[in-house]
Amino acid sequence: METETTLFFPIPNLPLFLSMFLIIYFIAYFIVFRSWSPQTRPEASSCLISLFHGTPAVFLSTHAIFSDQSRDFSSSNTKTQSLVLDYAISYFLTDLLHYIIFYPSDLIFIGHHLATLFVFITCRYMVFHGAYAILFLLILAEATSFCQNVWTLATARRYDAEFAAKVYAVLSPYFYAFYSVVRGVFGPFFVYRMAVFYISGKADNVIPRWLWMSWMFVIVTAIAVSILWISNLWTLLFKEKKAKLEKKL
Repeated sequence: METETTLFFPIPNLPLFLSMFLIIYFIAYFIVFRSWSPQTRPEASSCLISLFHGTPAVFLSTHAIFSDQSRDFSSSNTKTQSLVLDYAISYFLTDLLHYIIFYPSDLIFIGHHLATLFVFITCRYMVFHGAYAILFLLILAEATSFCQNVWTLATARRYDAEFAAKVYAVLSPYFYAFYSVVRGVFGPFFVYRMAVFYISGKADNVIPRWLWMSWMFVIVTAIAVSILWISNLWTLLFKEKKAKLEKKL
């Protein structure tokens, strides 16, 4: 059974965490990055809330998973797991608003956030089961978050800030390699185990077949898009390296 170490808040978790991420975003936009250009300021603000979500989500999810002794792909959600799901839902709602306001034509990211919210919300508020699988995938998704956000900030300023250009040049290959292993190896392996369990029918009494099939579709699509994204970045990196070598010759 789970050891009850869940924090108690006088305000329900979801509105509390949502308010927190909105406040962080406003502080980032109006104070931290106020001197950045209109083109990079929203993206930088999004990165800051991501920094407050990603790495904490990894530690919170790890604690929530391993504090549940009866964990499996169909186990009921514990209080701690529900708290972490609320934390993730709040972040994605905030970032979804960011994209709708500043990048309404970026349908890929908007669709990604909507699909992710569908998985989190149905797990948390509809079936109350399956958090083990969802939070383990959250760990894999956010394990690269810190590197990705630093890389994104450096990418945004690499043409007008020498330090950002250096960070981008040094970090890129290591970030790409880390991301490739997590999303291209560990992610698919865990999803395979998840699919085998659900296809066996062991979860059908607590998670409807149509729902876990929807989850699997969202997850597999997200992994495929991630692999395509990092593959394109590797291609661009090799092109940049090749161009630099050709200039030296």
